[in-house]
Amino acid sequence: MAAGATVRALRAAATAALDSKVARHERIVAVLRERTVRSQAELAAALRRDGFEVTQATLSRDLDELGAVKLRTPDGGLPAYVVPEDGTPMPAPSPDDDHPRWGSLQPPGRRRRGRLERLLAELLVSAEASANLVVLRTPPGASNFLASALDRARLPGVLGTIAGDDTILVVARDPIGGAALAARFLELSRTA
Repeated sequence: MAAGATVRALRAAATAALDSKVARHERIVAVLRERTVRSQAELAAALRRDGFEVTQATLSRDLDELGAVKLRTPDGGLPAYVVPEDGTPMPAPSPDDDHPRWGSLQPPGRRRRGRLERLLAELLVSAEASANLVVLRTPPGASNFLASALDRARLPGVLGTIAGDDTILVVARDPIGGAALAARFLELSRTA
């Protein structure tokens, strides 16, 4: 009988934790829609006022799960967190999504345009390469958004990215693969 009570208690605790996470996510979305939030500390303070105690690590995971990104505000001010309009998390582009994996680009007429391609088409201003490095330029405030999409795509030819305000440094796995990677980014940005 004690084992049954333990199982019920564990299920209840798991359900409560999930309910708490869902409620916290709902409140995060509401806060980000109600006001301009420029930092995780500012968001944590707002959540604390609403009765949600969160660590920075939990808040960071929550923002990632919700697809929240930091973009420059329409008035050109400092970047602030935003979430997708419909409140649903943005799916991470991945090699298994409807966008091509590097090296296996299907003819454009035979597939839908993927999220990564759409983001490249909307945000990529230029791409230049040197050895295994690619420098991508975006409009001001958009580089973190595009770099996050590139990181989440886990592209086999990419070791990682570093983003500034309007510039992304992409490191290619191949020691001389920067030029091919830059060409691929430009090609994908033109896919219609």
